[in-house]
Amino acid sequence: MYEKLKSLAKNDSLYTTLLLLLVGIVSFGLGRESVHTTDSSNRAAAGVIFIEAPAQEYIPATPTITPNTETSTRVVASRSGTKYHLLDCPGAKQIKDENKLFFDTIKLARAAGYTPAANCAGLE
Repeated sequence: MYEKLKSLAKNDSLYTTLLLLLVGIVSFGLGRESVHTTDSSNRAAAGVIFIEAPAQEYIPATPTITPNTETSTRVVASRSGTKYHLLDCPGAKQIKDENKLFFDTIKLARAAGYTPAANCAGLE
């Protein structure tokens, strides 16, 4: 019997296979055992560290005041066109610099006969 075991140990492929199998079984058992352990608050640890969040004072959100776009938004229009655009609108970037008319408010642009461009988000 001892001679049989000794001959099996000399066979490298069988020895390596048995060693890997034994390491796998032990690792699996240790992994399962680590899940079953519990921490001081009686919750399963499972590789997660539980901590209590620090108490924080409740601070209510302050309301944001959005400016009235009718009176505070600067717009641009073309001398030869009929539409006005926001300054960062794609249509405003297509107007040549020498043809741009700037208005300090939307009301002024409307008073000059311009209407809002349909491709500018935020204009009505």
